[in-house]
Amino acid sequence: MTTTPSRSAQPGRVLVTNDDGIDSPGLSVLVRAALARGHQVVVAAPAEQYSGASASLTGEEVDGRIAVVTGGPPDLPPGVVAMGVKAAPALIAFLASYGAFGPVPDYVLSGVNLGANTGKATLHSGTVGAALSAATHGIASMAVSIASGSPRHWDTAQLVTEKALAWLETNDPREGVLNINVPDIAPDHLRGLREAALASFGAVQAQVRPIGEKYVQVSYSAEKARDEPGSDHYLLSRGWATVTLLRAPIADTDGPPLPAFDGAPGTPSGDPVVAVDAARVMTSRSSATSRPPGEGTPT
Repeated sequence: MTTTPSRSAQPGRVLVTNDDGIDSPGLSVLVRAALARGHQVVVAAPAEQYSGASASLTGEEVDGRIAVVTGGPPDLPPGVVAMGVKAAPALIAFLASYGAFGPVPDYVLSGVNLGANTGKATLHSGTVGAALSAATHGIASMAVSIASGSPRHWDTAQLVTEKALAWLETNDPREGVLNINVPDIAPDHLRGLREAALASFGAVQAQVRPIGEKYVQVSYSAEKARDEPGSDHYLLSRGWATVTLLRAPIADTDGPPLPAFDGAPGTPSGDPVVAVDAARVMTSRSSATSRPPGEGTPT
């Protein structure tokens, strides 16, 4: 893991978000961890569950406005402002980078997700997507998940988060994100925190079959785990908390030569000849639309 020291461990401002929704108890765990490190905290999380949203910039937007509603997780420490946002977690992190929820945060903590985010499942994770979105805007970020849909040992997740946050305070992962997975075991049974590779498989597989002309039938199930020593899934299943550095999309310049050809000549001065507009990045989403579970399924 290559990083460069970038910060002194000064108190900062932390945004806590997730993809399980504003009423998830995992939010309070991250709030307590950030407060224990001396930071100021605000919570802005989806008003409803957004699991499997990846880095989608989807929100319920009308005339450029995205609704913010009252709400908060159980056991939220007193004095911490919390709000539900009718948007995907990555969009919430994106908006935070422009000061939508107060001063731009120094850190974004996403989670604690209900269920592990290991291996290829990280691609679909709204928890990870929020952290990656923040990192692309220069905000130090981490995603935290606990390997249970009904956790009992939130204190273990808080312990690991505090340790990882202490590292993040004085190290710059250079637009990377710490992906943390925590076993749902008591702190005194935790073997420690280890750097891990991503497992080569995801948490979920799908069975799809076409039915009629207007829809397909989809069912989801946990993918069979494979032993891969050193991977996040392997270490997590053996009592370790794991950390993996994930990076936002970057060009791979080390691969084979890519297809190319020459066509019409350009202008002599190299001036632009085509207007390139940004693609549409946000779509509205009906609150009645359900999203299949794409991430966080216990294995």
